[in-house]
Amino acid sequence: MDLSIYIGGKKLVNPVGVASGTFGYGSEYEKLVDFTGLGALYTKTVTLKSRSGNKCPRIIETPSGMLNSIGLANVGVDRFISEKLPLLEQAGCALIPNIAGFTEYEYAAILKRLEASHLPWGYEINISCPNVSHGGFTFGTNPAMVEHLTAKLRRITEKPLIIKLTPNVTDIRGIAQAAENGGADAVSCINTLVGMVIDTKTKKPVLGNITGGLSGPAIRPVGVASVYRVKRAVTIPVIGLGGIMTADDAIQYFLAGASAIQIGTGNFVDPGIPQKVLAGIKDYCEHEGMKTIGDFHQFIE
Repeated sequence: MDLSIYIGGKKLVNPVGVASGTFGYGSEYEKLVDFTGLGALYTKTVTLKSRSGNKCPRIIETPSGMLNSIGLANVGVDRFISEKLPLLEQAGCALIPNIAGFTEYEYAAILKRLEASHLPWGYEINISCPNVSHGGFTFGTNPAMVEHLTAKLRRITEKPLIIKLTPNVTDIRGIAQAAENGGADAVSCINTLVGMVIDTKTKKPVLGNITGGLSGPAIRPVGVASVYRVKRAVTIPVIGLGGIMTADDAIQYFLAGASAIQIGTGNFVDPGIPQKVLAGIKDYCEHEGMKTIGDFHQFIE
């Protein structure tokens, strides 16, 4: 059995990663998780300058999930490189910084700084941010913007470039195709869904930012359907995420066409879930006589 996968010509030892925003910078989990058992660690989002994030409250539980409105709080790319990356040098798994900007210039500037380090295995690009140069229009909802941004970043790096897709669009397939046309090596889907909770006693939104991103088991069917649709629209690998808590959840993503998966909200419940999911995938493959992740893709047309 060989559960390794390739993205942009580079190898991940297994298809199970931990999603950006749910695993901090990695060091927060070092006493809880054996990083060598991970296929990839997608770091907390990095922006050009440090950000304090949105006003509180920032997180609230919802039925089978949670809403978050963290607001990309982070230390900024320079401190990320000097303080956070060195702590992960001996992690033993692929390190994939998640990058976000509010203009194309910011995305490019972050990537150029990170390229000076040998530690990133590749990059995941968060395109769910508003483009302040174009009236706040979110990058990830406009195919032309996605293709142009991806092409710009492609010229900066030869490392794997993964575009993280938002589900808050009319047709996610067009966005995925734009990423591929721009030179992306893979797409990850999906990011969180926009949601809102109102306190009926105060008659006001619970989150300080009014709306937030819905994640957790509640969105898994949306994520699986998105992977299914995207895989049939592009030729590059698709990384599935959204509500994966068990091996069975992950297997649904693989059967839909995913080449890899990410564990997100589940890390808050049990930091050991990635290892348990990987073990369950191996058991399933052994029982079903599968030798590679590609064997999953033959069952659903």
